[in-house]
Amino acid sequence: MGATEERIFHDRAAADIHLDSLLVFETFEAATAPENRFIMALLGDISGKKVLDLACGAGESSVYFALKGAEVTALDVSPEMVKLASLLAAKYEVLVKGVVSDVAQLPFDKSEFDIVYGNGVLHHFLDKRTALLEIKRVLRTGGKAVFIEPLAHNPVINIYRRIAREVRTEDEKPFKLPELESLMHEVFGNGKHEEFWLLTLWLFIRFYLIERVDPNKERYWKKIIRDHKRLTRLYDRLERLDNKLLAAFPSLLKRYCWNTVVYGIKL
Repeated sequence: MGATEERIFHDRAAADIHLDSLLVFETFEAATAPENRFIMALLGDISGKKVLDLACGAGESSVYFALKGAEVTALDVSPEMVKLASLLAAKYEVLVKGVVSDVAQLPFDKSEFDIVYGNGVLHHFLDKRTALLEIKRVLRTGGKAVFIEPLAHNPVINIYRRIAREVRTEDEKPFKLPELESLMHEVFGNGKHEEFWLLTLWLFIRFYLIERVDPNKERYWKKIIRDHKRLTRLYDRLERLDNKLLAAFPSLLKRYCWNTVVYGIKL
């Protein structure tokens, strides 16, 4: 799927999103948002930082960063998503600069940003190395690139991916962990990662088998945020088990997590 097809897919998706349904604080602070909680702890105080939100979607992350005092540019290939992000920023009375562009060819000068953030972006690219080099180009020296990316190894998630075809694009190719490690080291000369969602993936199984939620009508990765209040107690118990297992058997189990947060610094 090329940039045009991606634009059409996400323009259609934007048409089904109601502004009042977008959860800005929950996307970063809910118990069921471990990746973004980790990222904010990693980034620390972002007040005054220039942040590029790649493939910003409906703008929850862009607005959250702006509320934390960052100077935010929200970029997406979909004009309708950028429009939605701008409306969300207006609702929260923060300034977010919206840009419509293909992520593979960023319309920015060299060394323009302190932070580049992307949620589920890199695994869409056929040429991931070139995309990362472009991201590195727009980072200042010492700037951080941080991404949430799906992993390819977990059989439960792979079944979900085969079922939920209508809410996913055809070009998605989740990473194998060694591939992602190699790529980050090649481009940045450094790179670390942290994995999330192992036994906690029971929530997805529960949605499908017990609650009978159609994965082609509801995006499970959105539902875990929207329903976080009722899920928190169960999630917390499972997360504690995840932490123990991943600490005890990292080389064996990390690859079977749903998502990884991978991050690098421009030297």
